[in-house]
Order: sequence, then C-alpha cells, then structure tokens
Amino acid sequence: MFSNVYKKIYNKIKKYDNIVIARHIGADPDALGSQMGLRDIILNTFPQKKVYAIGVPSSKFKYLGYLDKLDNVKSSSLLIVVDTPDLKRVDGINISEFADSIKIDHHPFIEKFCNLEWIDENASSSSQMIIKLVFNTKLKFTREASEKLYIGLVSDTNRFMFSYTSPETFELVSKLIKKTNINITSLYDNLYLRPYKEVKFQGYIENNLMITENGFAYVKINNDIIKEYSVDAATPGNLINNLNFIEEIYAWAFFTEDIKNNTIRGSIRSRGPIINDVAFKYNGGGHMYASGVRFNSLDECDSLIEDLDKRCKEYKENVE
Repeated sequence: MFSNVYKKIYNKIKKYDNIVIARHIGADPDALGSQMGLRDIILNTFPQKKVYAIGVPSSKFKYLGYLDKLDNVKSSSLLIVVDTPDLKRVDGINISEFADSIKIDHHPFIEKFCNLEWIDENASSSSQMIIKLVFNTKLKFTREASEKLYIGLVSDTNRFMFSYTSPETFELVSKLIKKTNINITSLYDNLYLRPYKEVKFQGYIENNLMITENGFAYVKINNDIIKEYSVDAATPGNLINNLNFIEEIYAWAFFTEDIKNNTIRGSIRSRGPIINDVAFKYNGGGHMYASGVRFNSLDECDSLIEDLDKRCKEYKENVE
C-alpha cells in the first residue's frame, strides 16, 4: 500500500503549480518541521512552483524557519495537511477552496477530510513520514529541510525515548544523516536551551502539582501565574515531558489559561495508561500516551481529571 501512496502523493505534487501546506493549531516542532521541511523539499525539486507553509507562527520555534503569508487561495491549488487527524484542528485554511488535498499524519484516525490520506500510526512523527516519502520518490532533500525534519522527529520521540520509536525510525535517521551530512549535535541547542524564567516556572509546576493516590498528577495554571513568571500560555505544554520520570506518577496533565485565544489548553502525557480515548471524549485527541484538549474554563477540567484518575487506577490495579 505504502509504495503506491508515495507515487500518488508525488504525482499530485508534480501536477500542481500552487501548493499550500498546513498543520494543526498550537504548532509543535514536528508540525512545523514536517510542514516547512516539505515546503523546502518541493521547492528544491520543482523551483518553478509556488509553495506556501501557512499558520499562526510560534515565537518559541522561530529557529525552525519562516512561515508564508497567503493573501488568497487559487482554486487550482493543492492543499497538503500534515500532522493533523481532524479538520477542526487545521490551522488557517478552508479546505473547500482547494482543487485537491492530501493528508500526511501519524495520529490515530479520527476522520477523513482530504482526497488522498496517508496515515501511519506506527510512524514516530510526521517528520519521519516526510523523510520516508522523499527516500521513496524523486523529491530532493536540502540540508536545511533535513535539519527541520530531524528536529521534528527528535521532538516527537523525546530524543528517541518514547515507545513508538521503532527500528525504522533509527534506519531512516541514519540514512538521512548519511545523505545530507547534517550536524545533529548543534541542532539540539535550539531544541533544548531555555531561559531561566522557564526553569523557575518549572519549579512552580512541580511545587504545585496535585498527585492522586492512583498516580495521576495535574496542575491548573491561571493567567496570573503566567504573567508572574513572564512566560506564555504555550510554555507549560512545552515542559510537560519533564515529568516523565517521576516514580509515583503514571499520567499527568497541565491545564493552562490562554487569555489571548480565550481557551484553556490541556496537555496530557502518560507512561502507561492509554489516554487518547479519554481526551477524545472531551473533543480532544492525540496519541495513546500524548494527547491534548481545549476547554472554555479551568472548572471544566474537573470531569476530565476524574476520568484520567480512574484510568490510572485501572492501570495501577492491572500492573500490581
């Protein structure tokens, strides 16, 4: 199946002169890396095409490169959506304005919204899927695109530590490094360096973490705390993997008030219990061990907290 889908995706890219690449709201390094990496690869392969990577920019990940402004969409354009399983989470587009569409995603399937969909739940990241696509077509890497894809893959696997890091992940990374000669050591600086105010904010999270007897941990962060530590609403979600090695915790969540977007950001992680079906119940979703939700108020999080605590209890009883 996959060899056929590579050819289909390549032929669509080759066919259209105007291509728009979108990804999910609240962009992370994998969404941005796969999006901008694919844009650069298409332009390197077909310099005459017009290719746009669009969406709300993220100041934290600006080192990954620039996003494009799209004044209008030509009805003859191809849309490619990466790293996004459902239509409501696509950032900045109206899919009906496009002549054709492709989805490239590694999340569990939620809904079909593109004409051609390549979904690989076994892939560590959408960046891994783009790397594999290039190696199986006539698309051509650039060094800069390869760096973006490597960062996206490393971020989504948490430096190859998450369970969906497979032998294929290592094989593709090895092949990418040999092909493009990227300096992986220098790439970690941008990904993991952080200002001291974030370190202090991390201390606030750990000091205010609520841990249940079932091994579920959570913290609610209102806008006053965000302002006190001079961070933004995206910061807690960027720090959430740091709790991965606390012995007493099986799953954990950060709920953050985002005044700018009038929402509550919920980031959920797990090192055992499956959580994405619980998140889906609250119109969220994601991976089995890494998911997200949105609420209108911090009080609305309580029901989800109860359900996640129950999931941890079930897991704990089975493990013991």
